[in-house]
Amino acid sequence: MTTKRGLITDSFKMLKKARKRGEKKETKPTPPPPPSPPQKEAEAEAVRQEELEKLRQFDLDWRFGPCTGISRLERWERAKLHGLNPPEEIRDLLLHTQADPEYSQSLWKEFPL
Repeated sequence: MTTKRGLITDSFKMLKKARKRGEKKETKPTPPPPPSPPQKEAEAEAVRQEELEKLRQFDLDWRFGPCTGISRLERWERAKLHGLNPPEEIRDLLLHTQADPEYSQSLWKEFPL
Protein backbone atom coordinates (compact mmCIF):
# COMPACT_ATOMS: atom_id res chain seq x y z
CA MET A 1 0.00 0.00 0.00
CA THR A 2 1.46 3.32 -0.99
CA THR A 3 0.46 6.51 0.67
CA LYS A 4 -0.01 9.57 -1.40
CA ARG A 5 1.90 12.51 -0.12
CA GLY A 6 -0.43 15.48 -0.01
CA LEU A 7 0.11 19.18 -0.36
CA ILE A 8 -0.96 21.72 2.19
CA THR A 9 -3.50 23.00 -0.31
CA ASP A 10 -5.17 19.59 -0.25
CA SER A 11 -6.06 20.12 3.43
CA PHE A 12 -7.04 23.79 3.25
CA LYS A 13 -9.15 25.48 0.67
CA MET A 14 -7.60 28.38 -1.20
CA LEU A 15 -9.79 31.43 -1.16
CA LYS A 16 -9.32 34.37 -3.43
CA LYS A 17 -10.84 37.66 -2.49
CA ALA A 18 -13.10 38.94 -5.17
CA ARG A 19 -12.69 42.59 -6.06
CA LYS A 20 -15.70 44.75 -6.35
CA ARG A 21 -16.33 46.55 -9.60
CA GLY A 22 -14.48 49.81 -9.93
CA GLU A 23 -12.20 49.00 -7.01
CA LYS A 24 -8.57 49.54 -7.88
CA LYS A 25 -5.59 48.04 -6.23
CA GLU A 26 -4.00 50.60 -3.93
CA THR A 27 -0.40 51.40 -4.67
CA LYS A 28 1.83 53.66 -2.68
CA PRO A 29 3.97 56.04 -4.67
CA THR A 30 7.61 55.11 -4.39
CA PRO A 31 9.69 57.89 -2.86
CA PRO A 32 12.69 59.03 -4.85
CA PRO A 33 15.91 57.41 -3.74
CA PRO A 34 18.05 59.50 -1.42
CA PRO A 35 21.04 61.13 -3.08
CA SER A 36 24.04 58.89 -3.05
CA PRO A 37 26.89 59.85 -0.71
CA PRO A 38 29.28 60.71 -3.56
CA GLN A 39 26.71 63.16 -4.93
CA LYS A 40 26.32 64.83 -1.52
CA GLU A 41 30.09 65.01 -1.17
CA ALA A 42 30.43 66.52 -4.63
CA GLU A 43 27.84 69.19 -3.80
CA ALA A 44 29.55 69.97 -0.49
CA GLU A 45 32.91 70.21 -2.24
CA ALA A 46 31.46 72.57 -4.86
CA VAL A 47 30.09 74.84 -2.11
CA ARG A 48 33.43 74.76 -0.29
CA GLN A 49 35.32 75.72 -3.45
CA GLU A 50 32.91 78.58 -4.09
CA GLU A 51 33.38 79.89 -0.54
CA LEU A 52 37.17 79.64 -0.76
CA GLU A 53 37.10 81.51 -4.08
CA LYS A 54 35.16 84.37 -2.43
CA LEU A 55 37.79 84.49 0.32
CA ARG A 56 40.63 84.53 -2.24
CA GLN A 57 38.95 87.46 -3.99
CA PHE A 58 38.76 89.22 -0.61
CA ASP A 59 42.51 88.60 -0.14
CA LEU A 60 43.29 90.05 -3.56
CA ASP A 61 41.19 93.19 -3.06
CA TRP A 62 43.65 95.85 -1.88
CA ARG A 63 40.88 98.28 -0.92
CA PHE A 64 40.80 96.57 2.49
CA GLY A 65 44.51 96.90 3.20
CA PRO A 66 47.37 94.40 3.26
CA CYS A 67 46.62 90.84 4.27
CA THR A 68 50.05 89.43 5.13
CA GLY A 69 50.75 88.49 8.71
CA ILE A 70 47.14 88.59 9.95
CA SER A 71 44.10 86.36 9.66
CA ARG A 72 41.26 87.14 7.30
CA LEU A 73 38.94 88.02 10.19
CA GLU A 74 41.50 90.42 11.67
CA ARG A 75 41.85 92.05 8.27
CA TRP A 76 38.06 92.32 7.92
CA GLU A 77 37.78 93.91 11.39
CA ARG A 78 40.62 96.35 10.64
CA ALA A 79 38.94 97.38 7.36
CA LYS A 80 35.65 97.90 9.19
CA LEU A 81 37.40 99.99 11.85
CA HIS A 82 38.85 102.26 9.15
CA GLY A 83 35.47 102.64 7.41
CA LEU A 84 36.40 100.66 4.28
CA ASN A 85 33.07 98.76 4.21
CA PRO A 86 34.23 95.14 3.79
CA PRO A 87 31.50 92.65 2.73
CA GLU A 88 29.38 91.31 5.61
CA GLU A 89 29.14 88.00 3.74
CA ILE A 90 32.88 87.47 4.24
CA ARG A 91 32.60 88.12 7.99
CA ASP A 92 29.69 85.68 8.35
CA LEU A 93 31.58 83.04 6.40
CA LEU A 94 34.69 83.52 8.54
CA LEU A 95 32.74 83.33 11.80
CA HIS A 96 31.06 80.06 10.74
CA THR A 97 34.33 78.42 9.73
CA GLN A 98 36.81 79.69 12.34
CA ALA A 99 38.22 76.24 13.10
CA ASP A 100 39.35 75.57 9.52
CA PRO A 101 42.76 77.18 8.83
CA GLU A 102 42.10 77.07 5.09
CA TYR A 103 39.27 79.55 5.70
CA SER A 104 40.83 81.67 8.43
CA GLN A 105 44.33 82.23 6.98
CA SER A 106 44.96 84.45 3.99
CA LEU A 107 46.09 83.41 0.57
CA TRP A 108 49.65 84.49 1.41
CA LYS A 109 50.03 82.42 4.62
CA GLU A 110 52.69 80.17 3.02
CA PHE A 111 55.02 83.07 2.21
CA PRO A 112 57.36 84.57 4.82
CA LEU A 113 57.12 88.28 5.61
